[in-house]
Order: sequence, then structure tokens, then C-alpha cells
Amino acid sequence: MRSRTALAFVLVALLAAGGLGWHFVRVPAKAGPGSGQAPGSQAIPVTAGVAKTDDVPLYRTGLGTVQAFNTVTVKVRVDGQLNTVAFTEGQDVKTDDVLAQIDPRPFQAALDQAKATQVKDEAQLGNARLDLTRFVDLGEFATKQSVDTQRALVRQLEATVQADSAAVENAQVQLDYTTIKAPLSGRTGLRLVDPGNIVHATDPNGLVVITQLQPISVIFTLPQDELQEVIKQTAAGGLKAFATARTNGQVLGEGVLALVDNQIDPNTGTVRLKATFPNDDYALWPGQFVNVRLQVRTLQQVVTVPSPAVQRGPDGMYVYVIKPDSTVAMQAVTVADMMDGNAVVQDGLAAGTAIVVSGQYRLQQGSRVQAGVAAADNSGGG
Repeated sequence: MRSRTALAFVLVALLAAGGLGWHFVRVPAKAGPGSGQAPGSQAIPVTAGVAKTDDVPLYRTGLGTVQAFNTVTVKVRVDGQLNTVAFTEGQDVKTDDVLAQIDPRPFQAALDQAKATQVKDEAQLGNARLDLTRFVDLGEFATKQSVDTQRALVRQLEATVQADSAAVENAQVQLDYTTIKAPLSGRTGLRLVDPGNIVHATDPNGLVVITQLQPISVIFTLPQDELQEVIKQTAAGGLKAFATARTNGQVLGEGVLALVDNQIDPNTGTVRLKATFPNDDYALWPGQFVNVRLQVRTLQQVVTVPSPAVQRGPDGMYVYVIKPDSTVAMQAVTVADMMDGNAVVQDGLAAGTAIVVSGQYRLQQGSRVQAGVAAADNSGGG
């Protein structure tokens, strides 16, 4: 009885197992991420671009400070009362424009006195010369001593007249100093002394500071490793320099490299350079911080791609190349330089090759892609 009961249980179990297995064989699984479909069978949307051939300028960029081409503190050279100020603060002046006037009356009186003394001494000299002529004409009737004495008097008076002439010139110079003129063309700053004050040649502050803004200079630094390239290219011809705003990269002026400093700063490992800009629109201002891009040379007809297209892997840099069947392949490349949103490909890629510019994060070797056109600014990335 027990054996029959056990046999019945075994038969029921076998029938149930067979039905379940038939169910799984006959009912297909739903398609989905875990369905076992081949990877890359669905197209991945990406942004595409094309490798191009172009002339690419190479720049070296440094942080710079704008400085006035020339700066002078206008000071008085004689003591006196400041009668008038002939300039307006912030005014553009030219060389020899009158800026201020010191009371000239004391200096005019000194000049008149020097001239009067000169006239008096010239009259005495004229009389002494006549007496000398009379002594010489007397011949043997005039003693040799009297003639020699008169000659000495003439020479003495001639020296006195020369001294008088120098005194007149000095008095004239002092009088001229009472009219203060601009020593260079530029823009005036704040007025440092008001009319009516007594000014002195020893005053430390002066009357006004004039800065020359056209042209204008920018002092900037570059790493010492780039010095030899700059010197070599400078010897071949003048290098262009572009001053750009720190915030938005706007070009504020185009100039030329004027100077490479004669020593490297051992504390920072950098060298100072000076560039000169016409500054026609006054976009550059003394004390302003700017970026300076120095164009050292131009690469002729090189292959370029948008910078976001270049990816970095464990074996180096690569790009995703789009094949005619809309699949991608990883292509190793050698990048010579990156600037202005473009990468210069030295090796590994030919011009005209379709590449992936953005959307790489979902790609792998052999992935199928649906390509859109790259944006003009080459933005995006993997």
C-alpha cells in the first residue's frame, strides 16, 4: 500500500515538471535590456564633425599688466605763487602745451637787473678799449707799464661782460620756468595743487601726473621653457601680440612684441616681456590686468579637429571615427597643440575623416551612431 502511494507522488511530480518546461520553451521572452540583443544594435545619437586642413597660428599666453608708455610727474622748477592752472583734469595735452603759470614778476625784475648790469659793464669795456688805443698811439710817449695795465683792464672788463651775459641767460631761464609746459603728449590726471598756493621746486608731489596712453605698453610673463622659441621667432621677424579681456576673452588690442627682459626670475621661473599697442580706442588702461597671446609661428596646412573630439584613454589620445556603415572605431592620434577650440592632429588622422565631436560617453568600439552636425563653436564633449 505504501509503495503504491509513493509511486503516485512520483508520477504527479514528473507531469508537473514536464508542463512547466513546455511553458518556458513555447512562450518567447519579452525584448528588453536583458534580452541578450547584440550591443550597438540601436543607433546612439552623437554630434559629428569632419577633420579639416588649415593654417593654424600658435600662441603662447601669459598674464599681463597694462602700463603707460611714458609717465611724468610735472613739478615746478622755481619757487613762487601759482597764479593760474591752464589744464582741466583728464584733459589730453600735447608737448609744450601750457599747464600753469607762476607769478613771473620777481624773475622778470631779476632779468632786467642782469641786463642793466651787462649794459653798464659793456660801456666800461668800450671806454677801456679806447684808452688802450690812445696809449698805443702815443708810441714812445706812453710807458710800457701804462699800456700793459690798460690791456689787463680791457681783458678784465671782457670777462665781466661774459659773466653778465651768463647772468642774463640764467635770469631768462628762471623766468621761463615760471611758465610750466607739458613735457610730453598724454592725458592729465588729478590736479595736485590749486591756484593761489605757494609752490617750491622741492615739493615732492608736483602739480599733475601725465600718462601717455597712445601708444601703450603691456608687461606680461611667460614660462622660461618657452623663452628659446620666442627668441628664435623674434630674430626671424616681429611677433604679433593680442591683448584680451580676463573675463570674456574679448580682443582689446593688437600690437607687437617690443622687448624680452634680460633675465629670468629665479623665484617663479618666468621671463618678463613687453608688447606695445597703438590703443587707438583707449581699450587698454594703465593698471589693467589682461591676457596676452603672443603669436610665435603658424603651422601650415595641418589637420585639425574640434578639441572636444579628442579623448584621453589609458593608451593615449584617440578619436571616434565614423565609418560608412554608421559604426564607430577608436582611432589613436598624436596631438601637437590645442587652442581656440581646435586640436592640431600631428599623426593618426587624415583630412576629410568623419569623427564624433560629442556624445562619446555612450560609445564603444563598433557602436552604431546617429550623427548630427557639430555646432559652430565646437562645444560639447565626451
